[in-house]
Amino acid sequence: MSMKEEQIQRALQIISQRRITAKQQNEERMQEIETRIPAISEINMQLARTSMEVMRIIRDGGDTRPKIEALQKQNLQAHQMVQKLLTQNGYPADYLEIHYTCEKCQDTGYCRTKFCTCLTSLAAKLATEELNHSAQFELSSFSTFSLKYYSNQRTAAGGSCYAAMERVFLFCQEYANQFTSESPSILMFGKTGLGKTHLSLAIANVVLQKGYSVLYDSAINFLRQVEKEHFGRGDGNTDTLDLLLSCDLLIIDDLGTEFHTQFYQSMVYNIINTRMNRKKPTIISTNLDYDGISRQYDERVASRLFTNYTFWQFVGTDVRLLKKQEEQQKG
Repeated sequence: MSMKEEQIQRALQIISQRRITAKQQNEERMQEIETRIPAISEINMQLARTSMEVMRIIRDGGDTRPKIEALQKQNLQAHQMVQKLLTQNGYPADYLEIHYTCEKCQDTGYCRTKFCTCLTSLAAKLATEELNHSAQFELSSFSTFSLKYYSNQRTAAGGSCYAAMERVFLFCQEYANQFTSESPSILMFGKTGLGKTHLSLAIANVVLQKGYSVLYDSAINFLRQVEKEHFGRGDGNTDTLDLLLSCDLLIIDDLGTEFHTQFYQSMVYNIINTRMNRKKPTIISTNLDYDGISRQYDERVASRLFTNYTFWQFVGTDVRLLKKQEEQQKG
């Protein structure tokens, strides 16, 4: 995944601080143990003298192998004794080792000459946070979604709106709680004001708390940003399309409200198709039904949405209107 220089530099600063913190914490543990278990302090002094002896042997030259092997054996026995003393005194055997956030690169950000995955993941997370800065995640949660606004209403087929929306609500709640990077994609469709955005954001809240990367915005905002960057009018610090294709969960709100251009059409197909091929979950909400999607997009888009997505129809009366009427009655 290609990351812009700004995010890479910010990620390197954070990882560098992690390394400094890990070493400071290790020094504090060393001081604690040397005070509480003096025998370990003596062994550590012996290990320091052994290191100096190895340097002297190498400096003097000659056949150094037997002497170094003997010292290595002595060092191994000393380390084993330290671990034994630690466990006997109720500490983990690795208590005096440096505990890095990423053991693979030891919090340097590099594995040999390449970026470590911890660096690229963190850079992607930073870029994702920048794109999500305007999303009102905190305003929508499962606890603030009320099914009472769907009571005493019937669907076009004569069913209970309450029962239908209760099924949608419980599915979304379970989806968020059980989310993995290979969860299925969801298509939410129905008229405006029926809770599609609310439940999308509620899912995003839970998934973000699990540590996954989530991107949320309207289709038009995402596509405008991709268009700016594609034609060289962006700020140069973000590769939005790259993030849309690679984040753990992509949530596209209001699909179908964007302008009908060839570029937007191809981008919608590219995003849906690429994420489907990569088995990455996407949640799409739209006011369009099957016929509307089929009219606005080519057959490839409609086919992928209705054959590869779990789709849920939102029913009822515009909740925002019902809430407004409720407030007016109170007043």
